[in-house]
Amino acid sequence: KRILEKDAVLAAMMAGSSYQRKADREPLFKAGDKVMTKNMHPEGHTRIPRYVRGKPGIIERIHGYHVFPDSNAAGEGENPQWLYQLRFAARNIWGEDHPANDSIFVDLWEPYLEPR
Repeated sequence: KRILEKDAVLAAMMAGSSYQRKADREPLFKAGDKVMTKNMHPEGHTRIPRYVRGKPGIIERIHGYHVFPDSNAAGEGENPQWLYQLRFAARNIWGEDHPANDSIFVDLWEPYLEPR
């Protein structure tokens, strides 16, 4: 019986589920918008990497309205938010030694972003 339970859990994990939710509002940003990431240091879980905090970026695309992992991991519910793909100039992240044409792409949720 224990093996059957293990197999059921594995099957459920492999099947996966979507974290996309039905939007109840329009996104604040659109492709091409210039934004600044917030320089934040929250207690607990966050999905904004330290190396992009407080950095300028450009919205490349909108992935949709998704479960916000910060609130979900804290037991505060799904709190869905818009998820964007951002492009950062590598020089803005890693310094002037990097080629001018290099970019870094990071997916970030709307609460991490501010207009610039």
